[in-house]
Amino acid sequence: MLIWAIVQILFSSFLWFPVVLLVTSFLKKKRKPLALNNKEFDFAIIVTAYQQIDLLKDAVYSILNTKYSNFIIYVVADNCDVSGLNFANPKVIVLQPENILASNVKSHIYAIDRFERNHDIISIVDSDNLVDENYLSALNEKFHENFSAVQGVRAARNLNTFLACLDEAGDMFYRFIDRKLLSESGSSASLAGSGMAFKSDLYIQALKQIETNGAGFDKALQYNLVASKEKIEFCEAAIVYDAKTTKADQLVKQRSRWINTWFKYWKLGAILFFKSLLNFNWNQFAFSVMLLRPPLFLLGLISILMIAINLFFSPILLLIWAVSFSCFFIMFYRSLLYFKADNAIYESLWSAPKFIFYQIISLFKARSANKISVATKHDVSNL
Repeated sequence: MLIWAIVQILFSSFLWFPVVLLVTSFLKKKRKPLALNNKEFDFAIIVTAYQQIDLLKDAVYSILNTKYSNFIIYVVADNCDVSGLNFANPKVIVLQPENILASNVKSHIYAIDRFERNHDIISIVDSDNLVDENYLSALNEKFHENFSAVQGVRAARNLNTFLACLDEAGDMFYRFIDRKLLSESGSSASLAGSGMAFKSDLYIQALKQIETNGAGFDKALQYNLVASKEKIEFCEAAIVYDAKTTKADQLVKQRSRWINTWFKYWKLGAILFFKSLLNFNWNQFAFSVMLLRPPLFLLGLISILMIAINLFFSPILLLIWAVSFSCFFIMFYRSLLYFKADNAIYESLWSAPKFIFYQIISLFKARSANKISVATKHDVSNL
């Protein structure tokens, strides 16, 4: 009974640990902002596209329209028809790899090898993103605060289906817990794959340590950074607007890749956990908990299974789950409030069971996820 109780307390920690982060962030001494420095760091912005370029022009023009001047955009059009990509602007360089790369890491290295000059900062933007006009300025301020790695906000650019709304609801939760609270508690914000920036030397060195195909380069990257005691800062003012999933088949393919990625990299969380104990390092410890946490739907299913077992064998242990789920729902609701969720997102929560069902289907396709699809293909008519 004692061992079974300990197992449940440890597993349920994924549900109540966000409250620990919230309390820690309140207790943590807030940094005083540094005096504003008007110097513009030199940015290299890498925009990667694979097969689909329907949204690419909008992404590039949104960057060109930012309130910032010192940058060059490197578009890596992998396995794309670039005949229609004619940007009459010297700040935009279109690169077409001779061979199919089908890898974010390889695309980034391809662009870096063709940089026009030695840039101070490298920022990663997806081809389906729209960049806020203050995106680069906000990042610039963070790098003047001596951070080496910064993750911005990926907010929804479309909320036109219940799938897109629930996708954004989940993103808001992760954004609040895994980025804002982790960062404010003294740990590191998790990386999101785009809307992120790094000092060039750090990023180039980190890429050399990553050996991955398919999805998940950001998981390996963030592990390498935190394991080497780097801190990833969260910047709420650096916003990119991300295209959310609108169709069931699109969602299943995307989540299959993400689930595959978690199974592939969860062991990095275990390694980082033991490193944190040896180093007595809060940054690594808190971040390792985030890496070990299963996807929310899987966390919920396993929790329900444990609750069912308790009903028959140890009802007293249901108290663990009552407290844990209360903590989770409070923090989930708090995340929606903090990021001012649209009413459509609240209304979509009634469709959560259907969303979970699609993710269960994704679970069974996770093993072959990277063979089914390499990148999410968006229906442009729904954006």
